[in-house]
Amino acid sequence: MAIRKVLSISGGGIRGIIPTMVLSEIEEKTGKSTSKLFDLIAGTSTGGILALALTCPDSEGQPRYTAEELIGLYRQKGPDIFNRSKWYKVKTMGSLFDAKYPADGIEEVLKTYFRDSAEDAIMLREALTPLLITSYDIEMRSPWFFRSEKAKQDPEYDFPMEIAARATSAAPTYFDPVKVKSTDGMDYYSLVDGGVFANNPAMCAYVEAKNLFPEDDILVVSLGTGELTRRIPHEEAIEWGLAQWAKPVLDVVFDGITDTTNYQLQSILPEDRFFKFQIRLTEGNDDMDDTSNTNLRVLQLLAKQMIQKEQSKLQELVDML
Repeated sequence: MAIRKVLSISGGGIRGIIPTMVLSEIEEKTGKSTSKLFDLIAGTSTGGILALALTCPDSEGQPRYTAEELIGLYRQKGPDIFNRSKWYKVKTMGSLFDAKYPADGIEEVLKTYFRDSAEDAIMLREALTPLLITSYDIEMRSPWFFRSEKAKQDPEYDFPMEIAARATSAAPTYFDPVKVKSTDGMDYYSLVDGGVFANNPAMCAYVEAKNLFPEDDILVVSLGTGELTRRIPHEEAIEWGLAQWAKPVLDVVFDGITDTTNYQLQSILPEDRFFKFQIRLTEGNDDMDDTSNTNLRVLQLLAKQMIQKEQSKLQELVDML
């Protein structure tokens, strides 16, 4: 029985630099690109952007980016994504009446990563590895998945990679929802960040893999963007209303979903079929949008420490890929 390898990359904004560094280590150890190591790649939010970028083809049908190159997405482009002018802050009254960030920044960055030219968008069907990218339709009130295999079979479900990336990362309160039109222009989907139901898409990926490869064993690699440790003091929380809970509730939901998914997979998969790589975050570096050089250095340091600590597990995984 064949073993199908599945990669899941969680959401977490700028903290996506953590799984990118883990993948860079895996690519260095194997001498292969991520798209050639896995049979299915799933991602949510920043993890969705990574999944798309790692399977994005160049003009010769080879991987356009290495994981090492995508570290630059966070170091160089992070400040462009999470950027707002003083006027925008005033106009939105500090994001009280609109998303925290305008969409212009992230959309321009995604165009540079997922277009061959100004008018030539790379499509979902072109992914080098089967993809599952999560999002949520706020009008239909249901999960929405961008599936590259479905896109190959049905043009109605084929979208530009940059659109899938924008939709999966439209985190409520951070960015506006995105209206995605069907290819025939007759319908549309109003999408937000898939993290609202699957910040860790590993269970979704496992189910998708079982559907794609029903006769095979499944191995799941789950890469996290950091486990939150910042306490929410009870005595403060009992005094909070809607305004005070706006940001913490997202953190609670995203982190809780991630932990629950890992628990579920650890319960149903043998130890040698589930590999989780995660770090614990401290108060100073758990924000999704802290693009300061200091924070990025801290995140990279924590990732390097985890990689060193998990060398034996990483080698065990590499031997199976």
